[in-house]
Amino acid sequence: MNLLQGKKALILGVANERSIAWGIARALKAQGADIGMTYLNDALKKRVEPLATEIGADFLTELDVTVDAHYDQLKETVEKEWGKFDILIHSLAFADKEDLKKRFSDTSREGFKMACDISAFSLIGLCNSLRGIMNEGASVVALTYHGSVKVLNGYNVMGVAKAALESSVRYLADDLGPEGIRVNSISAGPIRTLAASGVPGLKGFLKDVEEKAPLRRNVTTEDVGGAAVFLSSSLGNGVTGEILYVDSGLNIMGA
Repeated sequence: MNLLQGKKALILGVANERSIAWGIARALKAQGADIGMTYLNDALKKRVEPLATEIGADFLTELDVTVDAHYDQLKETVEKEWGKFDILIHSLAFADKEDLKKRFSDTSREGFKMACDISAFSLIGLCNSLRGIMNEGASVVALTYHGSVKVLNGYNVMGVAKAALESSVRYLADDLGPEGIRVNSISAGPIRTLAASGVPGLKGFLKDVEEKAPLRRNVTTEDVGGAAVFLSSSLGNGVTGEILYVDSGLNIMGA
């Protein structure tokens, strides 16, 4: 029996076939989940639409988390298509490339606000907007990275935004727990995605995993998808407020 048969999963953050969110979508679908997807804008819609068709998504809708009206529109769409749903995958993050290239102390005010707004507040805003149409036993899974707790050259303001995201996961887990909603995060190792391509130190991060992680290999979107299945299914019923590392064990190693 499939672990997610009859469950409805809303996937945010698919940009192309290399996206972590796409790996998760495929893993959830393989376990029987119905899939709904979002896209950022018309330019990305052209890339995402064929993937939505390939996976047999029930719907594809626009979501720009910097626009307040889109939160209400998303809720209306989900309610219209599904009524209620069970799984929310939050794989959204952004920082200005210029702020990643500079010294961290040179981070602009606008760049800081934007990184935290898109990468962290969006999870809070979405949980607030969608909590009323989430079934008891629902699971929220956000994506983070180890730069939230350790200094990684070139990750800069993105690390601060991810730290805010991880703290938000804990507070949301406490807030939504009485409603039977679990909130967790996966801290994935570096993967060559469209979003990661803007991080100056990506090649070094990938090399570090291959050379220093216990498993001596980089992780794949399929690895992350498997962890998302666990957190989204009844196997993870007792887990909430956690950061689950899927990074070949690099996070346990000292300098």
